[in-house]
Amino acid sequence: MTTQQPGSRRRLLVIGIGAGDPDHLTLAAVKAIRRADVFLILGKGPEKSSLTDLRRAMLDEHARPGYRVAEGQDPWRDRSEQDRGSYTAAVHDWRSRRADVCERLILDELAPGETGAFLVWGDPALYDSTLAILDEIEDRGTVALDIEVIPGITSVQTLAARHRTTLNRVGRPIHITPARRLPEAATAHDGDTVVMLDAHESFTRLEGRDLWIYWGAYLGTPDELLISGRLADVADEIRHVRADARARHGWIMDTYLLRPVEPEDGPET
Repeated sequence: MTTQQPGSRRRLLVIGIGAGDPDHLTLAAVKAIRRADVFLILGKGPEKSSLTDLRRAMLDEHARPGYRVAEGQDPWRDRSEQDRGSYTAAVHDWRSRRADVCERLILDELAPGETGAFLVWGDPALYDSTLAILDEIEDRGTVALDIEVIPGITSVQTLAARHRTTLNRVGRPIHITPARRLPEAATAHDGDTVVMLDAHESFTRLEGRDLWIYWGAYLGTPDELLISGRLADVADEIRHVRADARARHGWIMDTYLLRPVEPEDGPET
């Protein structure tokens, strides 16, 4: 392990910037952006250039004059359907390669005494790899980091707000799951289920159940899409809208809430 020299620590801000609406930046996030000297960004290729453009627009509005942007290329990730063990191994491999890129950005672009920042979609604590990657970099011992985390508004909160509903019902639990675990999650508890990271329209596996779905894509952006209704009634519509949007944009990011329909209260209580 490399021994760090006195004064060689780098300060990093991990800033949650919301699901896509620039107005969802919190006051704490704006203040943090104004403290940073260098913003470290992982580009995701030309198909998702709009995500980088949105970050830069936020910086143009809120960062202090003279800020710098250092951009690396996000490594390719295998997103095919896999069994649980293979999927976990693929994610750890991807995160390690991401850590290589981030470590190089920090060492090359952030001088000791400067403050760098990662702008994280949603909130850094919910289905985001940035904090785990920074932990791995620290464990390598090549650079010492002082890390501060600023929470953000998630796509989950934005989804509920856009549909004017709550995430939970009185006295009932709520479960947040990646889509690959949806079939087991949907039968393991009696509450409502928020589904994220769905690359394969996993809600179609539950069409036989009486569920209400609140679905949203590109939440908080000008391209936002919203559909709600009984799953059996709107599943085909969601599939068609989703396929069309993915063809137009080259990518899609959607989130949805599944709620059992019960005769005594219905989906809205």
